Amino acid sequence: MAKKIYDIKPPKIAKKTIGRNSVAESEKSGHVKITKRKTQITSRVSASAENRKKSKNSFWFRPWAIITVVILVVLLGGGIYLFFKLPKADIVIWPKIDTLSFQQTITADKSVDLFDITNNVIPAKYIESIKTNSQDFPATGNASNEGYATGSILISNKYNPPEPFTFKAGTRFMSDSGKLFVTFQKVVIPAATKSGSKIIPGTVQINVQAVEGGTGYNIPPSNFSIPGLKGTAYYYSVTAASSKAMEGGYSGKVKKVTDDDIQEAKEVLTDKTSADALADLRSQISSEYILLDNAVLSKVTSALTQTKAGTVAENFNYQVTVTASALVFKKSDIENFTKNYIISKMQEGKTFLDSNLSVDYSASVVDVSGGKATLNLDFSSGVYQNIDKNSISLSLLGQNLNQIKETINNSLGDQFSKLEINFWPFWVTKAPNNQKAVNVELKFK
Repeated sequence: MAKKIYDIKPPKIAKKTIGRNSVAESEKSGHVKITKRKTQITSRVSASAENRKKSKNSFWFRPWAIITVVILVVLLGGGIYLFFKLPKADIVIWPKIDTLSFQQTITADKSVDLFDITNNVIPAKYIESIKTNSQDFPATGNASNEGYATGSILISNKYNPPEPFTFKAGTRFMSDSGKLFVTFQKVVIPAATKSGSKIIPGTVQINVQAVEGGTGYNIPPSNFSIPGLKGTAYYYSVTAASSKAMEGGYSGKVKKVTDDDIQEAKEVLTDKTSADALADLRSQISSEYILLDNAVLSKVTSALTQTKAGTVAENFNYQVTVTASALVFKKSDIENFTKNYIISKMQEGKTFLDSNLSVDYSASVVDVSGGKATLNLDFSSGVYQNIDKNSISLSLLGQNLNQIKETINNSLGDQFSKLEINFWPFWVTKAPNNQKAVNVELKFK
């Protein structure tokens, strides 16, 4: 049968078709809605569970919560440790101090090696320093400096009958202008010779010097006579003459060395050299040694100058040598001597207080070169009754404050001046039973 084809569906068919489609779509839509609802419900349930989980774990994962827990644990553990392990008692006792004072004279001797309390001797050490200084000093004296004119003259001997003449050193010759010159050598003048009736004089050339300084003696060529021959037959027969001018005479102001210059140079250089020697001496002494002011010897062993007073010079040199020596002793030897001396004088049952030792000393007689010095000592120290800290701490175990006071009073009596008791930590009210935790300390200030 042929299939019908409709351009427009009949109402019944269209209705049926629409109905079927509606049902299918409804079913489909309902399924989607159910699925969506299930998904939403599942999501809500999962979110709720996640939120509950996060809410449950969020406290423990917060930093401040972790820190708080750690602090609480530490405080709790520390409290338990302090309570059971760290209780202690500190007992401070101030012993009563008695002062022993002494005065003693002892000898410091470089020939001994150890202090001797029986003979009152301690070792000494001799040290020495030698210093030499040289220095130029200015001359302060004023002087006139005059040069002496010099020259050459020819002496003629025409005495008849002929005979030679001899002039001694120091013979003077006077110029025709009245200026005196002198010869410093012995002069022999040959005799004159005759040639028929003619006399040929004997001659000799000599050097002369003006008897005074100054430019006034720089005279031109002149004739000279010999004053020593005046009044004799030879005065006019023995004469002299210069062929050249005398020269070299001059005058001026110069410096000269005086006695005061030399004395001042000695004093200045001696002070400087002595200071240098003493400084070098002190540099040789270590801090363990004591040098007393009157145990130093300074001696000038050489002081000289090659320049004499009156010498014309701008300056001169002076040289000084000083030897410084000293006698020193160790501070530890003094302290050991006084300490042992005090201990030898203490009553039995007493203890020497090192920190309280006081020593004053001075030298009354010092022989530096001989290596001996006499020392006057004035010394003192505190002593106190022996206190057995171990025995006291053992006797205080487990005792409270009042019991500790009573025990110490019974043990020491009036041999202490002050007592201080401290428990730790703050809640502790009695000394621990562990002796190591009971500390007994002695104080003296």
